[in-house]
Amino acid sequence: MKALRLRLAVSLMVLLVVLAYALPNLPAIGDSPLGALMQDRINLGLDLKGGMNLTLGVDMDKALQNTLSVNGQEVRDRANQEKITVMKPRLNAEGKLEVVLPRTDQAAAFEEMMGKWFPNLVQVSSIPNAAGRVYSYELSADMRRLTEEMTMEQVVRTIRNRIDQFGVAEPDIRRQSDNQVQVQLPGMTDAERAIQIIGQTAHLEFRLVRDDVDPNAMMLPAGTARFPLIHKNRDGSVSESVIVLESEALMGGEDITNARPAFNEFGQAYVSLEFNGRGASNFERITGENIKKRMAIVLDGKVYSAPTIQDRISGGKASITGGFTTEEAQDLAIVLRAGSLPTPVTILEERTVGPSLGKESINSGIKASLVGAAAVVIIMPLYYGLSGLIADAMLCFTIMILMAGMTLFGATLTLPGIAGVVLTIGMSVDANVLIFERIREELKKGLSAMEAVQAGFSRASVSILDSNLTTLITAAILYQFGTGPIRGFAVTLSLGILASMFTAIFVSRAIFETWMKRSATQKISV
Repeated sequence: MKALRLRLAVSLMVLLVVLAYALPNLPAIGDSPLGALMQDRINLGLDLKGGMNLTLGVDMDKALQNTLSVNGQEVRDRANQEKITVMKPRLNAEGKLEVVLPRTDQAAAFEEMMGKWFPNLVQVSSIPNAAGRVYSYELSADMRRLTEEMTMEQVVRTIRNRIDQFGVAEPDIRRQSDNQVQVQLPGMTDAERAIQIIGQTAHLEFRLVRDDVDPNAMMLPAGTARFPLIHKNRDGSVSESVIVLESEALMGGEDITNARPAFNEFGQAYVSLEFNGRGASNFERITGENIKKRMAIVLDGKVYSAPTIQDRISGGKASITGGFTTEEAQDLAIVLRAGSLPTPVTILEERTVGPSLGKESINSGIKASLVGAAAVVIIMPLYYGLSGLIADAMLCFTIMILMAGMTLFGATLTLPGIAGVVLTIGMSVDANVLIFERIREELKKGLSAMEAVQAGFSRASVSILDSNLTTLITAAILYQFGTGPIRGFAVTLSLGILASMFTAIFVSRAIFETWMKRSATQKISV
């Protein structure tokens, strides 16, 4: 008796919680003032709500070159500590890291240093020339794999951070094969702005301006390079000129902790930056060493401003000016705050799903679900009598649990997800059919109605659990390796299976046992 009361109490509590989360998803209630005070509704996926689907290609070759360049700087720093003279490492035309050793008598010490401190660099060649000895290095196979893995993870994480700050609900960002990333943005309508925010590398650097070098000269001094300088005209148009900067950056934007749009006294928008402790210390040192010199702020290879350093700048703050509009300053702050992409990405495919198509998909899915549910609701009482009516009630309970679960966990409903709902309807009734047929068998053996109910539920539950467990494992695999719509199907299928097992094994048994205890004839219609 205590077990029955516990089942009834748990079933009632679950029903109340389910109603709180499921009812707002019904149009008649969700659109009313009462629905506005209740829980959030189920999020709709790209194929139902409309939006954008982007396939991005990651420039992995550039990422590997960046890793080599960073290793080159570390080689130079370590060589200085070891009192070994090396010329500035650079990437040659073949994409290999080239290090020149002017003093050949230090070759043994240099090679020992490389073997001890840089095992991830594999020596390709060692050739003597007039400048000394030239070493060429490439990344080891293990380091290449690690760099590729870390690059893809950082790209996915950075894009997700940008989209989260952009305000898109329930985006789906997933890594794919061939160095590609799939991005789904439900409800997104401003395609151009979304592509700009997602694809902008946002690689920030601070470099010294070489005002003593003519940008139009045929040959530039060693250690300098031409960069485009962006000009914003009064009519809103953009023009470019050429400026000469030091090839080596003073510092990058990896130490930025915050970026936000701001306005000067003339109402012009700019981006205010804040650095962490290391960045603040470096920025103060750099500005102190280069007073009265111009420092260019380079973003993705373009110079947006080149102010003159008037004094040492402490406090870990800086600003980027460049005639930005308010929206441009906001977008630039987003990508800087979310972090820079480790390598450029390109838009390989752009596909937009209109809201009207999504509405048609929803209507078709609802019709399919209603037809399936109606067929089940009609057939079950005809075949199993009053027990069939209980099965119909459990079907409604299962669907409500499914809706509530998706709302509670913030799951996204997709068109394949609606197919999962239809499948849940069939599987829910299938569990009841197994139980009812088992009860019939027990009644034929001569057991009483109560004994048949208890034996039927106990023995059928084992088969139900076994069959549903294998389906749950399949759904978990689909969720792990599938894309957005497939994952949506896996989510609804998993929640539907759990809900159907709960209603068929737990709630339905409580109802049957209560029926038997209160029935004067001790008969069961099954």
